[in-house]
Amino acid sequence: MCECNQTEVTEFLLLGFKDLYRFKYLFFIIFLFSYLIIMNGNLLIIVLVSTNHNLNIPMFIFLKHLAVADILITTTIVPMMLNIILLDMKAIPVKNCIIQLYFFFIFGFIQCYLIAIMSYDRYLAICSPMHYNSIMQPHVCLKMVLGTWFFMFFLSLDIVLFFHMEFCGQNVIDHFFCDSRPLIELATSDTYLLVSVDFVFSIILVIIPFTLIIISYIRIFFTIMTLSSTSGRRKAFSTCSSHLTTVCTYYGTFMMVYMVPSDVNSLSTNKFMSLLYLVVTPMMNPIIYSLRNQEIRKTIQQMFKKMKGCN
Repeated sequence: MCECNQTEVTEFLLLGFKDLYRFKYLFFIIFLFSYLIIMNGNLLIIVLVSTNHNLNIPMFIFLKHLAVADILITTTIVPMMLNIILLDMKAIPVKNCIIQLYFFFIFGFIQCYLIAIMSYDRYLAICSPMHYNSIMQPHVCLKMVLGTWFFMFFLSLDIVLFFHMEFCGQNVIDHFFCDSRPLIELATSDTYLLVSVDFVFSIILVIIPFTLIIISYIRIFFTIMTLSSTSGRRKAFSTCSSHLTTVCTYYGTFMMVYMVPSDVNSLSTNKFMSLLYLVVTPMMNPIIYSLRNQEIRKTIQQMFKKMKGCN
């Protein structure tokens, strides 16, 4: 219960980018344009993979679900962020704030595991091509994807701990969405259990898949080095380096924000690092994982030819 001289907080005030007020219209245009690119790019991938049988292979099935997760996580955060930029700040009820955090956790961690699964898929395709088809069968891929979604919804139920936290007096959050660290810092009740659970889940949901990704790409690297064809090595290195750029950007910022002690990073630093995995990575994924792929490009060309033929 709140003390006599404190009032219970019923809503939080999100400040957004208050230090950049003079550039708010420029920021609004940039983020709106980025959001439209994310939506159109990822929707294109979902439609292409869903409607073309030649793309009904494990890599593109995983990519489709990654595109879904990209759309969901950006839609959870970016529209409200655009509203905050225009209004300079926004009030949000405590319950709605925690619900936003819940969905952010789910879709963010689903991205982590889907990227790890896609890395494992590439590892099998390059390092064990003879066993690839026997391992990556359609029903196995479906179980991996559905298991990831179910696993994340189940683990994210630790959000119940946030609903039991007390907030008294201070209600200002210097961020553009309801992130866990600012909420924990504002809580007036004991947060030891929540912080401990949060740290353990971060290891399970971030460190473990990141480690699997690095191991997969190390194995891929050594396999590529054994290729006799120079052009084959160059093509494989180009693809893997692009994938690793996305992985390092996403996981690097994720770990810096959520696993480094709060006194190391300022809130302003965390805000701008959050933009990397909320806006930049979902915008890069369709380009790096699909639009650079020859099969995807060929399918897009065929689609446009059909559209021209209809006209």
